[in-house]
Amino acid sequence: MLKKWVFVLRPTRNNTISKNTIPIITIDGPGGSGKGTISRKIASILSWNILDSGAIYRAVALCARKNNLQMSDEMNIRRLIKKTTIKFKLDSSYKQKILINRKDASEDIRSEECGTNASIIAKYEGIRNDMISLQRSFLKKPGLIADGRDMGTVVFSDSKIKIFLTADVDVRAKRRYKELKEKGINVSLAAVLSDMKIRDKQDKERKHGPLTMAHDSVLVDSTNKSIDTVVSEILKYYEKIY
Repeated sequence: MLKKWVFVLRPTRNNTISKNTIPIITIDGPGGSGKGTISRKIASILSWNILDSGAIYRAVALCARKNNLQMSDEMNIRRLIKKTTIKFKLDSSYKQKILINRKDASEDIRSEECGTNASIIAKYEGIRNDMISLQRSFLKKPGLIADGRDMGTVVFSDSKIKIFLTADVDVRAKRRYKELKEKGINVSLAAVLSDMKIRDKQDKERKHGPLTMAHDSVLVDSTNKSIDTVVSEILKYYEKIY
């Protein structure tokens, strides 16, 4: 049976974090580091809610593309956000389906082009501010695993457990390449590696909410580690705090 969370992109003026006792684990890091897979597994183990913040930006980028908007058109993209509805459907193992305006876009948002465009629009302060309230609305009992680029530094900066997950860029590119090929997407490893390096640079150098490690984050390198090993490491940190 599918569990349903429905969130409508409706930005609010209040971007403060509500003071509460709901536990949060933020997992930030570059693309291909394993954030999504590891976040879903931990959420499943703990029976917590999950936030794939990157999926939201990808969804907006996809909508902008389909509406023939340039990724630099911040004003019209913000207008588009206000009339876009996104639904997330997660099954018991936290496999995620994303519906944009009632249409399944789960595969479309995972393209390399969509990922690159998402990284471009994410550098605009107005767009990022419009997204923050939406992202924070995922914080519900019994807890939340928040996966993204600035979950621990901006969106949930008061989280008690912050993980910065990374891996060698060549390893990350091979993981993404394998993932795309398994989905039947025709792409070369060289192209994936090139796109990943460009996106890493954009994420690190953007003015608002750049990809950076919070001072109180725990660095986890997944280069030579299995998914289960990384999950186990993060759960150990969780057990120490909670």
